[in-house]
Amino acid sequence: MKRATFPSVNGVILAGGQGRRMGGQDKGLISYRQQPLIRHVIDRLKGQVDSLTINANRHIEQYQAFGYPIATDLLEGYQGPLSGMLSAMKQSRADYILTVPCDCPQISSLLRRRLMESLLMHQADIAVAHDGQRIQPVFALISRKLQSDLEHWLASGERKIDLWMQRHQLIEVDFSDQQDCFINFNHPEDITEQRPVEFPLPLLGFAAFSGTGKTSLLVKLIPELKDRGLRLAVVKHAHHRFDIDVPGKDSYRMREAGASQVVVASRRLLALMHTHADRRDEPVLAECLSRLEQQHLDLVLVEGFKQEQFAKIELHRPDLGKPLLYRDDPSIIAFATDQAVDAPPELPVLDLNNLTQIADFVIEFCRTQKQPMEIA
Repeated sequence: MKRATFPSVNGVILAGGQGRRMGGQDKGLISYRQQPLIRHVIDRLKGQVDSLTINANRHIEQYQAFGYPIATDLLEGYQGPLSGMLSAMKQSRADYILTVPCDCPQISSLLRRRLMESLLMHQADIAVAHDGQRIQPVFALISRKLQSDLEHWLASGERKIDLWMQRHQLIEVDFSDQQDCFINFNHPEDITEQRPVEFPLPLLGFAAFSGTGKTSLLVKLIPELKDRGLRLAVVKHAHHRFDIDVPGKDSYRMREAGASQVVVASRRLLALMHTHADRRDEPVLAECLSRLEQQHLDLVLVEGFKQEQFAKIELHRPDLGKPLLYRDDPSIIAFATDQAVDAPPELPVLDLNNLTQIADFVIEFCRTQKQPMEIA
């Protein structure tokens, strides 16, 4: 019996640009959250591909230190992303290359899967991501059979990536539910500026220091909101090591054996366990949100992730002696406290022990988001 073979994919991180808008800095090596930008991209891409290549044209030794092959542009003078793609194609032995830029630290964990499924379904040569407004041409799955055509295209003096792609069987793949995955850094101020999390559904966080009672409040609030007709999900940030699996169980043994993802399903419950790389940074909220089935939800509540920018209620108990967060977080839209606080007049102050008042505020917040839902 002939064994089925699956298309092989070589991930290509495009880090060969001049970084002119970044003042000439090599973008892949710029520090972001205590790691070079390219480190974030590597951690999110390497589990999706069979091999990985870095396209770089300077600081080669620094890029080599990441432990992956380097493909330098065969054309001199920084000729754009197509030049980097061609160099990677010539060096690769995979069926496809999956390209991503070095300056997008939150690339989707579903990138390869969605692109490959659409490419095979439509028998295309190129699958490119679409963020709901436009294509993202450097987020692309490209057949290596196009290597010769790309070489001739560049030799003719052409450089535009979208025009070259349109010459072939091209399929645009919807990633409009994961727009944050395409946020990139073009200017120095982009690195320090915390951008708001974008999500098509109402998204409301509860931010506080440990011990304030975030989980206790949510456990009481969830059934109250459910009784009022809201379908909701919760995303929680754990600051410590945790495991939802039990040592000795089959799923645990499979993960320990090396499977990076394990799905366990029964008639009542489905769970996905995804093991991240050891050097992985803190979890990114946008990546967690991308796993949710949005069509079944009216609201997403978030516990933690207080460093990210999205609407939050700050929980505060003065007796704990902790500082207020709102002074450093402009995304806080209200307080919930058990005592008087020195809050600016434009921020509502809720009674932390008054569940009905807090639920009313959440319902009104959902209404202001203008999302279609039935609220009792």
